[in-house]
Amino acid sequence: MHIPDGYLGPATCGVFYAVMVPIWAVASKIVKKTLQAKQVPLLAIGAAFSFVIMMFNVPIPGGTTGHAVGGVLVAILVGPWAACIAITVALIVQALLFGDGGITAIGANCFNMGVVLPFVGYYVYRAISHNSSIVSNRRVIAAGIAGYIGINIAALLAGIEFGLQPIVHHTASGQALYCPYGFNIAVPAMAGEHVLVFGWVEAIVTALVVKYLAKQSPELLREVA
Repeated sequence: MHIPDGYLGPATCGVFYAVMVPIWAVASKIVKKTLQAKQVPLLAIGAAFSFVIMMFNVPIPGGTTGHAVGGVLVAILVGPWAACIAITVALIVQALLFGDGGITAIGANCFNMGVVLPFVGYYVYRAISHNSSIVSNRRVIAAGIAGYIGINIAALLAGIEFGLQPIVHHTASGQALYCPYGFNIAVPAMAGEHVLVFGWVEAIVTALVVKYLAKQSPELLREVA
């Protein structure tokens, strides 16, 4: 799902940077006010976990790559605003040091994977697990469903962003300047692979970790329950 340099036009990249700058500012303020001292190690671990799991990516013809993100799990543990910070850090390190995702596309990648994914997943988790016990199976199921929905919404948005490029960035003759794939190719490529494969990886990983923590360290799930 990492968008490399050259896939999005300058105007599109600029829009996403403009959107993300105030989001990063708000996230930083909220995290400073709400994150407890004992949760700080969780934030660091969440960023490291997200970094590692995103490195296992598979190329998608007609799109970019598919992979799990771990963003919903981080949001469940420390909240969606802190998850935004954690995933942003992971994405920036990957782009700068490993070339995984473009520098010009950091804003777009952070929006898809650092905002949409954790926020959608977190509130799906909250809605399904509402009023349930910390150790109930409903929370495990909620975590899996939240992970699946969150990553698929993010992948769908990435596909839409790709499909939009030939429309807004092209030569006078109609030749695409950046991503050459229209909606009919980019959206099915990105959404389809995540619906069929990577969404399930995200769901299983999220559910299994929540199940383990519910048994071994339920206090970690209570902070943002």
